[in-house]
Amino acid sequence: MAEISTTRAASEIRRQQIVDAALQLAQGQAPEAISTQAIADAAGISQGGLFRHFPTKDAIWAAAVGWVREHFLAAIDAAAEAEADPLRKLEAMFLAHAQFVFEHPAMPRLVFHELQRPIESALRAEVRSVLVGYRSRVMKELQASMASGRVPASLNLSAGMTMYIGMIQGLVMQSAIAEKQNRPIPAARELFSLYLRAIGADK
Repeated sequence: MAEISTTRAASEIRRQQIVDAALQLAQGQAPEAISTQAIADAAGISQGGLFRHFPTKDAIWAAAVGWVREHFLAAIDAAAEAEADPLRKLEAMFLAHAQFVFEHPAMPRLVFHELQRPIESALRAEVRSVLVGYRSRVMKELQASMASGRVPASLNLSAGMTMYIGMIQGLVMQSAIAEKQNRPIPAARELFSLYLRAIGADK
C-alpha cells in the first residue's frame, strides 16, 4: 500500500509540474499556440512522459483552469472573510482579483481564449465555472450592501455587476497595452473608489 501511495504522490507532483509549465508558457503566448512538446520541454520531461499523465492538450488546460479556479476563488474568499462590511468585502475581493491576475497573468489569457471559441467543451465549462463562482460571490455582497442600506435599493444589480467585472478587465487590458507589469493595487483602489461613487454607495 505504501508503494502505491508513493507512486500516486509522485504522479500528482509530475502532473502539477506539467500544469505549472503550461501556465508559465501561457503568460506570453495564446494557449492554442503552445504545443505539447513545448509544455513537455518546459516541464523537463519527454512528450511521451507528458501523455502518460494527460491524454490530450485540452486535458492539460482543463487541469490548469482547475488550478486557477481553486486558488483564485480561495484568494477571493480569504479576502472577503477578512472584512465584516459588505462594501469592504467587495473592495477586498476586487483588490485580491487584481493581485491574483498580476501574479498569474496566464489567467485572463486562458479565460478569454476559451470563451472566444465557438464550440462547447469540457474546458469551456470549466472556465465558465470559474466565472459563475466569482460572479455569485460578487452578487452576494452587492445584494448585502443593498439590504444594509449602504447601496441604494434602486441599484440595477446587473449593471453593477457588469461594471465591477469590466473594471478588472480594463486593468488587464491597460497592463497589456503598456507591455509592463506594474503592481495593480494603487490603480485598483482608485477605480474602486470611482465604482462606489457610481453605484451611490454610502461610504
